[in-house]
Amino acid sequence: MNITRYQSRDLFRDLSEQMNRFLSDRFDKEEDDKFLVRADLPGVEPNDIDVGLKDGVLSISGRRESEIKDEKDGYSRVECTYGEFNRQFTLPETADADKVAAKCDKGVLEITIGKSEARKPKRIAVKAS
Repeated sequence: MNITRYQSRDLFRDLSEQMNRFLSDRFDKEEDDKFLVRADLPGVEPNDIDVGLKDGVLSISGRRESEIKDEKDGYSRVECTYGEFNRQFTLPETADADKVAAKCDKGVLEITIGKSEARKPKRIAVKAS
């Protein structure tokens, strides 16, 4: 029985490029009271994702690991993929560091960042004289 090693491309580079593509330009939704950051992270478990905030910089990092085993007709195949990713965003001055929440559902990470009360848009009524 021969063992053949299969390497299609540099998996770490591919994973890094995928994560950059998924995370790039995702800081694009702003509402009156909050900012939303969404990241597509297929195959990454929520407990493998770290979200942090320090000095106005939001950090998203994590690790993806998967292993596929296939045994049939007298041969075995094992395919492993793994790698780490890291992305940082500088938050606007209007962001409130005490109002940050993150959730992950079906491979989509969503981070909600509240705006500080003093910085929210305010409507000023115009009175007739």
